This record gives sequence, structure tokens and C-alpha cells, in this order.
Amino acid sequence: MNEHKDIHATNLPPLGGAGGRLVILGAGESGVGAAYLAQQKGFDVFVSDMGVIADKYKSQLQQWGIRFEEQQHTESEILNATEVVKSPGIPEKAPLVKKLREQGTPVISEIEFAGRYTDAKMICITGSNGKTTTTSLTYHILQKAGLNVGLAGNIGKSFAYQVATEQYDYYVLEISSFMLDDMYEFKADIAVLLNITPDHLDRYDYKMENYVASKFRIAQNQTPADYFIYCADDPETIKGMESRSFNGQQLPFSIIKKEQPGAYLDQENNIIIQTNQQQETFIMSINELALQGKHNIHNSMASGIVSKVLELRNQTIRESMGDFKNIEHRLEQVGKISGINFINDSKATNVNSTWFALESMPKGVILILGGVDKGNDYSMLNDLVKQKVKAIVCLGKDNQRIHDAFTGMVSEIIDTKSAQEAVYVSYHLAKKGDTVLLSPACASFDLFKNYEERGDQFKKAVMDL
Repeated sequence: MNEHKDIHATNLPPLGGAGGRLVILGAGESGVGAAYLAQQKGFDVFVSDMGVIADKYKSQLQQWGIRFEEQQHTESEILNATEVVKSPGIPEKAPLVKKLREQGTPVISEIEFAGRYTDAKMICITGSNGKTTTTSLTYHILQKAGLNVGLAGNIGKSFAYQVATEQYDYYVLEISSFMLDDMYEFKADIAVLLNITPDHLDRYDYKMENYVASKFRIAQNQTPADYFIYCADDPETIKGMESRSFNGQQLPFSIIKKEQPGAYLDQENNIIIQTNQQQETFIMSINELALQGKHNIHNSMASGIVSKVLELRNQTIRESMGDFKNIEHRLEQVGKISGINFINDSKATNVNSTWFALESMPKGVILILGGVDKGNDYSMLNDLVKQKVKAIVCLGKDNQRIHDAFTGMVSEIIDTKSAQEAVYVSYHLAKKGDTVLLSPACASFDLFKNYEERGDQFKKAVMDL
């Protein structure tokens, strides 16, 4: 079915308008936002999506008079672009992307494109795990401090759309490795690298060094006036730094050793943050943090360093770190039924995220795992599974690798094909005082649209028990 629509609206610039011809591949939140900004800047815009465009985005494109197509890529419409903005979900090996690269057409991310049209200060956060939590917490602190700040990237509304419609002084951006791959001139005023653990290796030729290189692009183009904040406890980060040079001022954080300037944990379990000698030192007990668990001390430290660099008041930072509500689908308490605790950690789409989740659990876990396996190495979970997990419930179409990894370690491994079935089976395996933890370590696309839908169906199934 060809849903290609030619719309000749009065507000469209002439072909090859002031900015040239911009083609956008992918009509999701970021693509449609980029189309709007491009139109405002006088580009001739065309949007193309290989899938079906969601009604919400389709009606926006129609309303703005932007030409688009769905369920196909018409090469004659795309290969003549001056520049292409690509959705982070489209891999480099897609035939159309290869053709564009071969003919020398610049292919960039929405962040790269929108960054040209704003003078706001950019606070950019990346990492294999914890980036959504840290981005949300940082935004919460800045907002509470009264700064004029936007939230975008992998989270919230499209960055490009906000650049077109708002006048923020600061942006807190959650940046994935896929976005970083298509960023060239863009610069983070404050760059945060939380950690690097194997993830998405299918997109990086199964080479860890390629993925590491992608993550370090967060610090590219920085000057001595900028800041690079990183975790001194993360082995891959430290190893990656040895062969690279950084122009930004380095501020490490650690729960193992004293880092000054930077952040560390003292012997009384207080977070200590100092970014320069002139400032008052920030001190806060980890018991007062809204986010509990070892990995969240790192996340809170990173947000705290950003806040100190921006010279926010200690009182504001302390209050914000104490009253922050964590994001949905990340170690989210769903409820207790018959004394069994249900936790939704659907956002755990890699093994390391699941490790962090298990690490913060008591014993007696029924663990729901599975989905689209991205070349996972489950062995890092072995010790925690032996210590804490009673049974594993698989939620996916193909669970063979989970069976191979954990058979003999737990009393039962059971396959299920829906969130409802997984919850029902888990409930009957658990007893009072146990925890049913959905922390899949895999992407969700085999049975669900995305991790949000997986988490929502899990929560509904718990409520229906």
C-alpha cells in the first residue's frame, strides 16, 4: 500500500529552499521534530519511513504541510538530498544508508542538526546503564534551581521540536551510542560518561572497541572551558581514557577512592563533591538519597557534579536528590500481593542493567528474563543468580540461550509467551516475602512494541492477579 502523500501547502518553501533539500529517515519523535525545525529554517523537507507512521505523527506532518511517505523508501526522493537526518534506530548497514554514504551525502542525527540552531548550554549524558535515571535527576535538580531548562534526546519531546518552539538556556540530553555515531560538529558543554558495558554489540560488528569508541564521542569537540565527568570505578572507561586525550576539565566520581576535584564516598557513607577550591563542598549521606542501590550512588554523584559545575546551591541539590521520583519501568515498585513484592524493571534491556537490579534485591527472587538477545553474555549474572534467584521465568519467543546459561543454577526455568502468563507463573512459584522481578536483559521487540509496553503489560497483569 502506497501512502505517499504530496502536499503542496502555501507555507512550503520552494524546492531546494533556503537550506537545501533535507530528507528525514524515520518518522518517530525525533524525525518529525527535525522535520518541523527544518521547515522553519527554510529547507525543502521530505520524510520517509519504512514502517507505518503513527497517527499522531502523521497528523502533525499533514498539519504542517510536510511531504512524507510510509512503508517504503523512494530512492529518487532520497538520494538527491543535500543532507539526511537519520533515526538512531536505522543501522549503518541498511542498503539506503550505504548508498547515501557512498555518494558522499552527509547523514547526521537529529541532535547534530538541531544543535546548530540553539546557543543553549548542552549537558549530555551517556553510558550503557543509568543514563535515563541520571538525565531525569539532573533535569529535576536544574528545574528546581529555577534554571530555564529543556529535557530531550532519548527521553521526552524531540530536541529539534523544542529548539524550534522554545527558548531554553540549558538542555539536559540523554544520548545513546546510536545518536553519537551520527554526531560530528556538536559539542557538549558538560559531558557525562557513566559506564561502558557490552551492549548493542550487534550494531558494532560484535567488537567492544567499536562500541567504546562510540561512547567516547560524547567528549568530542570539547574545549578547556568544558567539562568531562566520568566514573573512575568503571574499568572500560578508564581503559578507554588511556589511549585518548581530552580537552575538557576532567571530573571523576568514585565510591572506592577519594577523587578531588570530583566526587567520592567518605568513611561515613557521605557523598562529598567539590569541583573547585573556591566552592563550598557538597556533603550528603547516601541514606538521604531518593535513589537507593550502589549504582544509584554513581548516578547521584554524576548529577551532583553537574549541579556544582553550574554553581547551584547545595541546599537545592540536597533537596532535589532527596525528593526525586524515579522514572517508570526502572526498578519501579508495582505492588505487594499475598506478601510477594512485584518490581517492574522492563527498561533493563541489557545484562548489565539486570546485574544492577539483582544486586539491589534481597534473596528469594523469581526473575523474569528474555526477549531479543543482542549477543548477551549471561555469565556476569551467575554469582547473583546462585545467591538470590529461586526460579527463572522466560518471556520471549526464543529462550534457548537463557536455558543454556542457567540450567542447573536454579530449581526451575519456565517458558512463557505473554506478560500475563509470565506474571501468573511467577506468582505461583513465589511465596510470601519473595520478589518477582521483571528485568529482562533483552530488547522487547519479539513480543512487544517497546520496553514501555512490556512494562505496562506486566503491571496490568500484576493488578489483575
